[in-house]
Amino acid sequence: MQLPEESPTSRYVDLAKVRIHYNEIGDGPPLVCLHGGGPGANSWSNFAANIPVLMRSYRLLLVDLPNFGKSSRLVIEGPPLTFLARVMDELLSALDIAKAAFVGNSYGGQVAIKTAIDFPTRVESLVVIGSAPTVYSLFTPMPVEGVKLIGQYYRGEGGPTYAKMKQIIGTMVFDQRFATEEVIRARYEASIDPELIRVNTAPPPVRQDLTAELPRVAAPTLVLWGMDDRAGALDVGLLMTRAMQNAQMHIFTKCGHWVQVEREGEFNELVLNFLARYRV
Repeated sequence: MQLPEESPTSRYVDLAKVRIHYNEIGDGPPLVCLHGGGPGANSWSNFAANIPVLMRSYRLLLVDLPNFGKSSRLVIEGPPLTFLARVMDELLSALDIAKAAFVGNSYGGQVAIKTAIDFPTRVESLVVIGSAPTVYSLFTPMPVEGVKLIGQYYRGEGGPTYAKMKQIIGTMVFDQRFATEEVIRARYEASIDPELIRVNTAPPPVRQDLTAELPRVAAPTLVLWGMDDRAGALDVGLLMTRAMQNAQMHIFTKCGHWVQVEREGEFNELVLNFLARYRV
């Protein structure tokens, strides 16, 4: 199924402190899609493999978080997930949406989880992909390999380079055929905007640990994880599934951090079936 053109779906909304870019496509109940936190990420590219299927059942809102895609560049002061959850609440208000389903990849899933904690009436259901909202793991040294590489991308020796980006993308997938030169080049070019370099070399924000807050997540939650994820420790997914009020977990073997890419068909089917079960 062919991916539609991106530009006709492009939208902007001005909130209290940020300008948010998002792509809107499809018909049906609202589904907010949030990308991961790797350099050069945005939601259109993160979910490109899934858009043609999901848009047939949902009004997709593919949101660029601040400091990603075409959204505002700013230094976030204070707890970042708290700030970004408030941005999600303001965004839904600006779009006159009372409640939405959320799908979040990695850091985007952490933002969605915090939104479900701080603004529970906003989140109808929740799908998180390799999202690790804790600072520890029982079995894996933290930070995990992929997160460590992301942390060194802007602040490490030499600043952002194509070679660093290639290494990061290689850790995101089990099957290296998905780490294409096209993907690497697009992410690298998106990551070297001077304003992005400025905000990403400022003092880093506080890392939030949501462990104690996870039992407050009441929204039905589907946790998706690749067994070979090098950017998210598998036992964190198990911890979340136990801690949340109504959660289930699906693990994919021979799959990395980008479940929605490496297991596109299974991902689409699982997500559509799960969201339909809890649609109001």
